[in-house]
Amino acid sequence: MQKPVLVIMAAGMGSRYGGLKQIDPVGPGGQIILDYSIYDAHRVGFERVVFIIRPELHEAFERAIGQKARRFMQVEYAYQTLDRLPAGLAAPAGREKPLGTAHAVWCAKELAGGCPIAVINADDFYGADAFRQIYAYLSSAADDEKYRYCMVGYRVENTLTENGTVSRGVCTADGDGFLTSIVERTAIARAADGAIVYAADGDAPAGAIPEGTPVSMNLWGFTPSFLPALDQELRRFFAEKLPLNPMKGEYYLPFAVDELIEAGRASAKVLTTDARWFGVTYREDKPVVSAAIADMTRRGEYPPDL
Repeated sequence: MQKPVLVIMAAGMGSRYGGLKQIDPVGPGGQIILDYSIYDAHRVGFERVVFIIRPELHEAFERAIGQKARRFMQVEYAYQTLDRLPAGLAAPAGREKPLGTAHAVWCAKELAGGCPIAVINADDFYGADAFRQIYAYLSSAADDEKYRYCMVGYRVENTLTENGTVSRGVCTADGDGFLTSIVERTAIARAADGAIVYAADGDAPAGAIPEGTPVSMNLWGFTPSFLPALDQELRRFFAEKLPLNPMKGEYYLPFAVDELIEAGRASAKVLTTDARWFGVTYREDKPVVSAAIADMTRRGEYPPDL
């Protein structure tokens, strides 16, 4: 069995943040969030990393992280562009917006094909426990009558920011811990009374999310079947969903997993963690993340010269 490969989605520029937040220093020694993700991944067993980026970001990413990561990881780049699609598909004329995270992962198919993959966002701090759990799962997972995937679920209250709203994939699991549905909720925040609420979105009304509810932070684990399966799922998206919003419609990774589960083709084990997620969704989040990392460094969880 091939060793799991770490796949990092890093093609976004962070429009709400206002810059290339993936390479903005947050650690006490000028480290970026990716330094910590790669450190945590490497120390549990990952040996190869694939960055999914836009071609024009290659030089910046190589300077900021690729050169350092090459000291102990095999580093490769996959490029998310609108012309990289399953044979016979073409992006709508005039479209400039990327096609979403599911398409981003599909763009790594040639580099990661045949290997289990763990998929993460470039700008999220997941914590060591998440990488331990997902590597252990992928090291022994095997498909049978279904594709056997997994995800790390964070308690929703551990993923909020005080500086604005966030979008999260709200998960429901069955009694055996398998994902039964994942619903994207937008504009999640704490209300004045402390409740966690989300805004109305199109025809979906506003509502509340109980504390302890697992949410997806796009930390997924897939057996080698997933990337080939995405060919068919992308074709379905182009045929059924993209025509409804050709310039802005996106195909998100949780949607692809949810559709495979609904079709009875896959399962996804929810690996729960009580870790606090940190991310720089807004520029005002950076001091919070920096303070948290500095505290973990003082406690010895990370070396100061990481």
